[in-house]
Amino acid sequence: MWIRSAMAYRVSFAMTALGNFLATSLDFVAIMLMFSRVDTLGGYALPEVAFLYALSAMSFGLADLAIGSMDRLGRRVRDGTLDTLLVRPAPVLAQMAADRFALRRVGRLTQGSLVLGWSLTGVDIDWTAAKLLLLPVMVVSGCGIFCAVFVAGAAFQFVAQDASEVQNAFTYGGTTLLQYPPTLFGRELVRGVTFVVPLAFVNWLPSAFVLGRPLPLGLPEWVAWTPPLVAVGCCALAGLAWRAGLRSYRSTGS
Repeated sequence: MWIRSAMAYRVSFAMTALGNFLATSLDFVAIMLMFSRVDTLGGYALPEVAFLYALSAMSFGLADLAIGSMDRLGRRVRDGTLDTLLVRPAPVLAQMAADRFALRRVGRLTQGSLVLGWSLTGVDIDWTAAKLLLLPVMVVSGCGIFCAVFVAGAAFQFVAQDASEVQNAFTYGGTTLLQYPPTLFGRELVRGVTFVVPLAFVNWLPSAFVLGRPLPLGLPEWVAWTPPLVAVGCCALAGLAWRAGLRSYRSTGS
């Protein structure tokens, strides 16, 4: 329904999609401006940083397109309109994901894909079958991890009721963090996004293997292949949090 609504005005859709593409491109423009003054950033050259940027943008872009509407949950909890979703013969999570589905978000995914193509022309990688296989695995697993963060953040809103910005700190803030090399950040922060909120499995750890660099925190190389397991684990925990939050929902009380 929402796709048909957006495509009813095709010029408007094209303009909003282009606007989304250009707005997300500014992040990479900022990185390019940095490299106009330096040769490396945290020991990474521009094509390598672009590689990190693109994988983060594509993973987040897929998750944002599929389930980015979850931040509307707090508003529905506050005004009681979540009740209308509970009486429909469809899962509430699916209904929330489809709520005001914005196809224009494909602009972020397109922009990340273009940056990935450009980075692969400049980065020095000793390609093997394993590394080629790891590229799509990274994107899909990263999407799963970001989806789990979206759902867990939405579940928290059952309690906080107005926590969309807290959720955004881990989703939009997380993808921005991952666009830069882990060598720029303190060891404690890297530990946090590896073992607490495992965003490092989106691109930092598998990308280090592909680029032929040592993994952060001195982790062994086999860890680069664990993002699918981490994604499944995160989705399972987020699902439990969602079910617990939904069971605790008591409407507005009015």
